[in-house]
Amino acid sequence: MEPFQFLDPHFLISLAGLVGIIIIVFAESGLFFGFFLPGDSLLFTAGLLASQGYFNFWFLLFGVMFAAIGGDSVGYLFGKKVGPSIFKKEDSLFFNKKYVEKAHSFYEKHGNKTIILARFIPVVRTFAPIVAGVGQMNYKKFFIYNCAGGIFWSILMVGGGFILGETFSSAEEYLTPIIIFIIAASFAPGIWKLFRKK
Repeated sequence: MEPFQFLDPHFLISLAGLVGIIIIVFAESGLFFGFFLPGDSLLFTAGLLASQGYFNFWFLLFGVMFAAIGGDSVGYLFGKKVGPSIFKKEDSLFFNKKYVEKAHSFYEKHGNKTIILARFIPVVRTFAPIVAGVGQMNYKKFFIYNCAGGIFWSILMVGGGFILGETFSSAEEYLTPIIIFIIAASFAPGIWKLFRKK
């Protein structure tokens, strides 16, 4: 196995299958050790493969939706239970305070809509629901934004890959540059913010 091959969406999909994709989305959405998983590119690739008959599109789409919403809910409950003590936790292999602080800063700046916006930003996506729980955000309000973000993100990522695969029969040949573009687009807001600061 090549180094970091486990982060390659195509490899993950072939290894894990539909159930594995759903578990990965759940982990990346709300378990603090899932921040490194390739959510956007994974779902786009899965959608593209669904267009070629690898998966049932509707099982994939609704499975991802439920996993995304459920993962965020678990993250919120974890943050609410642990509370401010999470900020005192020492850095470790699966935990780094700067990621929580980054999500907290994003949450402070963008308010409730962060739960939707964070879906499209790697790392922040994992920690935003935890921070919402730490901040004791009203759960009913959180759940509404969580559902909206989870549904929109799932449709955009899985549906985008599916439509591309349906439109262009040779789309899989260009999967690597497409994935690179998706990853770059995901990190673009953070890079732009850093550039503006400097």
